[in-house]
Amino acid sequence: MSASMLFTPFQVGALTLPNRIIMAPMTRSRAQRPGNVPTPSTAIYYAQRATAGLIISEGSQISAQAVGYIDTPGIHSAEQVAGWKLVTEAVHAAGGRIFLQLWHVGAISHPYFHNGALPVAPSAVKPTATAFTGNGMEEVPTPRALDTHEVKAIVEDFRQAAKNAQAAGFDGVEVHGANGFLIDQFLQSGTNLRTDEYGGSLENRARFALEVVQAAVDVFGADRVGYKMSPSANLGGISDADPLATFSYLTGQLERFGLAYLHVMEALPGHFMAPKESKGPIAPALRKIFTGPFILNGGYTKEVAERALSLHEANLISFGVPFIANPDLVARYRTDTPLSQADPSTFYGGTDKGYVDYPSSE
Repeated sequence: MSASMLFTPFQVGALTLPNRIIMAPMTRSRAQRPGNVPTPSTAIYYAQRATAGLIISEGSQISAQAVGYIDTPGIHSAEQVAGWKLVTEAVHAAGGRIFLQLWHVGAISHPYFHNGALPVAPSAVKPTATAFTGNGMEEVPTPRALDTHEVKAIVEDFRQAAKNAQAAGFDGVEVHGANGFLIDQFLQSGTNLRTDEYGGSLENRARFALEVVQAAVDVFGADRVGYKMSPSANLGGISDADPLATFSYLTGQLERFGLAYLHVMEALPGHFMAPKESKGPIAPALRKIFTGPFILNGGYTKEVAERALSLHEANLISFGVPFIANPDLVARYRTDTPLSQADPSTFYGGTDKGYVDYPSSE
């Protein structure tokens, strides 16, 4: 048996977590068509992993416009809310806690999902990305730039999605500001070429993110809202002239809300999402700014996570792929039981195989 900080309780906003092992949000592309509705298998999948200190759900689109990947669940229809209610009830019955991740992909989409219309973005900047549609992998086109009034309408879509998440029984929400999606596209200078109140200065580029956070806080209260960012990921070709300044400013503004947590995805060296060119990690600087619960993510093993906690680099660590193949990841880490290996061919889409059929070590 190992004694470590990973298994000590920790207060995250309104919740007391039994451990510091967080299940990271992971797209699994198993929502039901038509309608992108979570299924009974989704409820089994999350309930199997309810021993995590906190589960953060896969990204869930806040509107039909927000879709960019096939068979991903939404949180904007009555059917989706009902599907998610089965999930939250199953997780809570198993003793767990679960936040919903609120998601708008912005430019990382395809006309396939929008009746032939272009995806939307802060500016007409073409991502270096492909979209997984019903026709397979397709190149993402140059998006259409949003009008100012449309940006404000999307903030309200986030607000309604938070209300829907509350109706579905979630313990809180995570605002997805990471991975080159819409909120990230507004923040970073390479994808935001606007001249209205949402572009130009750093304050203006951060405005959309902060308005979305405020909308979520208005619904749930700050102690049930988290924010995820990826300051050095460069996904989809996203870039910023000064990432340290940009993400430090945003973190300082987020600090003022008193959020449940800040979730920073910054891949460790050697991880498949680690940037090819890097001036070093940005997370340590953000850790000094954000005084609330701080979650790190990006290829952590149990040993590296324990070291990060002991060095106060973070309060909690989120794990992705290990949770796919190990529903009882917390118990395995606690007893140093060898981990099962995940099958990447079943990560996205498909059946219950590679989804709910991984055995626990007991």
